[in-house]
Parts: sequence; structure tokens; C-alpha cells
Amino acid sequence: MTLEPDNPRDATTGRTGGSLFDPLQFFAATDEQAMWRVRMQDDAQAFAQLVRRWEGPIQALCARMTGDAHKGQDLAQETFSRIFTRRKDYTVTGKFSTFLWRVALNICHDELRRTSRRRESALEDGGDGEERNDAGFVTESPGPDLALIENERAETVRRALLQVAEPFRAVVVLRHYEGLKFREIAAVLEIPEGTVKSRMAEALTQLNKILSSSLNEKATPWKPQIKPRREMLAR
Repeated sequence: MTLEPDNPRDATTGRTGGSLFDPLQFFAATDEQAMWRVRMQDDAQAFAQLVRRWEGPIQALCARMTGDAHKGQDLAQETFSRIFTRRKDYTVTGKFSTFLWRVALNICHDELRRTSRRRESALEDGGDGEERNDAGFVTESPGPDLALIENERAETVRRALLQVAEPFRAVVVLRHYEGLKFREIAAVLEIPEGTVKSRMAEALTQLNKILSSSLNEKATPWKPQIKPRREMLAR
């Protein structure tokens, strides 16, 4: 597939000349610029740049939404595949990240619905209906002395989060794990910012009830730390 125009006029700068200047070869394009090149020119280099920037965060999002790290990898691949397949639907009216988070969450929603149907079918067939998500998450270890405690706590929180209804879970994951602001979450979910805050309050209430007995921390409610904006995504 030919990605550059046949005439000597540069599609990016509009200049003419014997050689075309590709800014992606010298400077990191913004997400929106890269996606626009994917949309207009099927630019494989620009798309690869987007995948490199966002593959980790999207895998983490999908893993936390489904409770399965391996499934998170598969869903992340499906997300980028869908982004490329539907590249002509992309518009520059908003941030690329908003578009990407929304597609990933929709794919997670579809997977959770399939999982729910399989569980219901297993119950009808006499099984226990439980899927074993033992893959867990890959986390940074604070050191050998604290690793076991931290892993046990993280696993407890992970299991508790999976008991929270999906609409509330999505807000928690986007806010406390991915570091999005309330207005950004509202844009992703296409709901008012006030609704996002209400869902967050309800989600934290549910989580604290679930965790109060398992963590034995009734006097210290769970307050997850908001991750700072990922440096790797700074443009």
C-alpha cells in the first residue's frame, strides 16, 4: 500500500520539492496528529507509534476491568485492531485518548457480558459458574520483605473491585489507576461530570464495605492513591 502521494507536493506541509519531509521521522507527533495520519494515509508508522505509547495502559485497564491479566492482553490487542479497522470514523473534535479509552471499555463491556452468559450457562448445567482468574496483575515489588504483604493486599483489592458493578468499577479504574480527571472520565463515558462523581462515591462506599472485613481495616477506609499522569504518554 502506497502511503505517500505520487506528486511532489508534501501532504503534510504542502511544499514541493524532490524529497518529502516526514515530521514523524524527526519529532514525536501528538496522538491526534498520528491518528489523523492513520485515518487519512493508513500510516503504519504512525499507528505503531500509538500502539507503543498506549499498549501498557490499555492492557492494565482491560486487566482491571476483567480481573485477568492474560485476558487484558488479548482485549488490548482487540482494542487496537478495532481502532485501526474503524480509523475512518475518527474525528479530531476531541482527544485521541478519549476515543481510545471508550473503545477499550466497550470491548471490556462486551467481554464481561460474554463471561456473564457463560457463567449462567454453567450454573444451568450444574457447574459452580465461577471463572478462575488466577493470572493476577504484574506489579512492581517494593522489596522482598514487603512483597508478600503488598501482593496479598493487592489481590484482596483486585477481588473486591471485581465485585463492584461495572459502571462504578470503570470510574474507579479510570480515576485511581489511570489518573484521569473527572471531566476526562465524563468525556470517555459520555455522561455528565456530576454523574461520574456520584458513581465514584458509590463505588468507594461499596469497596470499603467489601474490604472492611477482609482487610480488617474498619477504622481506616480504603483510599486508593491516584496515579500521576503517565510520563511515557507526555507529548
